[in-house]
Amino acid sequence: MTFVRIAALALATLAASPALAADGPKWSGWGDDLFARAQAEQRFVILDLEAVWCHWCHVMEKTTYADPKVRELLAEKYLPVRVDQDANPDLSSRYGDWGWPATIVFGPDGTEIAKIRGYIEPERMQALLKAIIDDPSPGPSVGEAFEVKPSTSAFLDKPQRAALNRNVDESYEEKLGGWGENQKFIDADSMDLAISRAEAGDATAIRRARQTLDAAIALIDPVWGGVYQYSEGGSWTRVHFEKIMSFQAQYLRQYSQAYALWKDPKYLAAARSIERYLAEFLTAPDGAFYVSQDADLDHDTDGHTYYALPDGERRKLGMPRIDKNLYARENGWAISALAAYYNVSNDPKALAIAERAATWVIDNRALPDGGFRHGEKDRGGPFLGDTLAMGQAFVDLYAASGNRDWLARAAKAGDFVATFRDKAGGFITSKTAEGKTGVLAKPAKLLDDQVQVSRFMNLLNRYFGNETYREQAAHAMRYLASAAASMMRPLPGVLLADEELAVEPTHITIVGHKDDARARTLHALGRALPARYKRLEWLDLREGKLPNPDVEYPDLGEPAAFACSNRICSFPSFNAEELRATVAQMAKLKPGRG
Repeated sequence: MTFVRIAALALATLAASPALAADGPKWSGWGDDLFARAQAEQRFVILDLEAVWCHWCHVMEKTTYADPKVRELLAEKYLPVRVDQDANPDLSSRYGDWGWPATIVFGPDGTEIAKIRGYIEPERMQALLKAIIDDPSPGPSVGEAFEVKPSTSAFLDKPQRAALNRNVDESYEEKLGGWGENQKFIDADSMDLAISRAEAGDATAIRRARQTLDAAIALIDPVWGGVYQYSEGGSWTRVHFEKIMSFQAQYLRQYSQAYALWKDPKYLAAARSIERYLAEFLTAPDGAFYVSQDADLDHDTDGHTYYALPDGERRKLGMPRIDKNLYARENGWAISALAAYYNVSNDPKALAIAERAATWVIDNRALPDGGFRHGEKDRGGPFLGDTLAMGQAFVDLYAASGNRDWLARAAKAGDFVATFRDKAGGFITSKTAEGKTGVLAKPAKLLDDQVQVSRFMNLLNRYFGNETYREQAAHAMRYLASAAASMMRPLPGVLLADEELAVEPTHITIVGHKDDARARTLHALGRALPARYKRLEWLDLREGKLPNPDVEYPDLGEPAAFACSNRICSFPSFNAEELRATVAQMAKLKPGRG
């Protein structure tokens, strides 16, 4: 079966069924008995993987699934299944490259027949459904994922690094900024890599980071704050109006880091605008964070018209729907972002909000062994991503506050992440097979997850001096090194993980009592210094040694700050000027990568 054939079949039309048009598809949820039912009834399974915030999901509901012929074909031979991708990370992680909306058609035995990304117009859907009934053999969109055999090295070799750097360079759009030409948004890993290299003085990285950050301000809602998902057509001004937590958290963190590096007030203003949106629109009464806000007020109100209105006029028309589910993963992202904002704004409210959310997640989503559930009910969970996000959030809270309790929780999260380790290489997304039938019985492994595991475990090793964490980071990196060799496309996250595993972070330690105003000032200075890859600690000798006592600090009788790099530590710094100079000097001692 080919999609050329499907497209041809789309020209055919069948008689409409008024009854079906009125009733609509009879959607089922995803469940373990789904394929048993499909086999018993000899029906295909069609999965509509959507999102609350997704504009084209709404359009598809209004047009394609309202089409009488589509409904007739579904009723004849299909089990229609609708799933919220935000609530089901096992499915969204497997099919994220196909949406949203993502449409996947399975045979009764769970075999994938077709995968289609994005909006499907009614005529094309009719053709697809009819073609599969006529010939259920897998189409060209379906193929076995390449098998990754982990590398023997936990590092990229020189040719790999060169190829990946070349691909990242080639993906940058020089005229308008951003990585990629059609859809405009800030690619998270690409920006993190650029900021990291900008800190080291890389002129190209500085230019690209600033050009993209400046352009992306156009994606921030000037009325309510918050950042829209993306802009289309190679322009920064043709906006899609979804506001999704992943983008809010990423942009808040990166504009905060950009302000730390360049002290440009527009970056702090951008960060403040996003923080305000989180506080006013995506915060639940009990302090946790919601998932997203819909792009659309309703099916009939154009987003460009609505979002051009001032606050009062918008509210008169109504409020686009907010997805009020409370997921551990999204909260972890938000907490990390708020910690980054607190570091540069020194706004105690931001830290308080982050700690309140963390406490809520601990009270409501924590598992006994250090991990976290995704939501209230976890079908297919627990999932790797939730514990990863919360573990990183705890590390960030520790650095922001100096409270060792957060670091202890990060360690517990790291131990739980280790349980997702696959002996065959890498870390799996979920510890339970999704469907136990066909392709869904195979555990998924995402490259993004391997990147985050490597970076998180490596950071835990830096804070604890525990080689077990480093070995877990290396296990993820060996998988990445092999995968990167097999698919030479822009993989900036792999470069980031490789670089961080190879060198020590910027290590700043404040020595002094936590109730001493001068020590608090030094800690605030340490937090605000530009270092994306940083190990920041506060040693109050009354609390005992640090978790990783790799440096012996003297008690000088007054608060002081020390910076270390490449196993060399500075003389003590007692004020802002001294500390900045010391950190800059230590940065020069970091070994470069060949």
